Amino acid sequence: MHPGHAESLAEFGTPRELPYSGGWLVERAIPGFESRDAMGCYPLFVCRDWSALQTDLDNLEGELVSVSLVADPFGDYDKALLDECFDTVIAFKQHFVTDLSEPAEAFVSKHHRKYAMKALDEVTVQVCREPRELLDEWVSLYGTLTEKHGISGIRAFSRTAFEKQLAIPGMIALRAEREGTAVAANLFFVQGETAYDHLTASSPEGYERRASYALKWCALQYFTGKVRWIDWGGGAGATVDHSDGLTVFKSGWAQTTRPAYFCGRILDEKRYHEIARVKNLEHSRWFPAYREGEFA
Repeated sequence: MHPGHAESLAEFGTPRELPYSGGWLVERAIPGFESRDAMGCYPLFVCRDWSALQTDLDNLEGELVSVSLVADPFGDYDKALLDECFDTVIAFKQHFVTDLSEPAEAFVSKHHRKYAMKALDEVTVQVCREPRELLDEWVSLYGTLTEKHGISGIRAFSRTAFEKQLAIPGMIALRAEREGTAVAANLFFVQGETAYDHLTASSPEGYERRASYALKWCALQYFTGKVRWIDWGGGAGATVDHSDGLTVFKSGWAQTTRPAYFCGRILDEKRYHEIARVKNLEHSRWFPAYREGEFA
């Protein structure tokens, strides 16, 4: 919810505060048209007062073409409220969630505990006192991730984006090292009673040593007594695949799930359909239709 998070995405649009709800959007030009729309901050939209969100969106009607976002699974709302605010509300992903009132030994899978202990024999994990000092190492580690998985666009972030994110209050960074060299790191945003697992990245050696298991295990220890929940996020892609490697990995640290809803609203009906028609995307199942495939 901190403005620094929205500002870290300024390369992709103009941060816009919603005055009543206290949330932030990223306002963007629609390529090829003299119109603009907005998306929630990636990866989750959060706000101070969900009951005031409809007022904020009503005030954007006619000014922007549409708005789309993924609602914080820990937001103070129910689906009925989202249905009042948006035209489209879809259970997009299930986020894997840990309730830290239980000891980790009671719920972490046997497989994950085994690999965490083996990794901790080979790497050392520390919580960074000053996350900004991790910037150079983090950019290098994340570069390995983006190259490995072909990540681009807003999900690739940039050095400038990470420089701002690492300075946000509530940023917690865990660093795994071997023989003095960083081989993996894990970034979390803490807000209220929840720690949100933002990003994890490893070097080739970090992958070899399974350093990510050590990081998650140490995160459980660190956050116990500090927050109630850890939101590990969801699996890869837009569909549920229980055999997906990321899904299997995240589910092994969690006891339960919470839905993350994708929400969309048309704010200028005439302009929306004009743009979709020109792009021959009137019947697209994407929202907004005229941005089909943007995050595929």
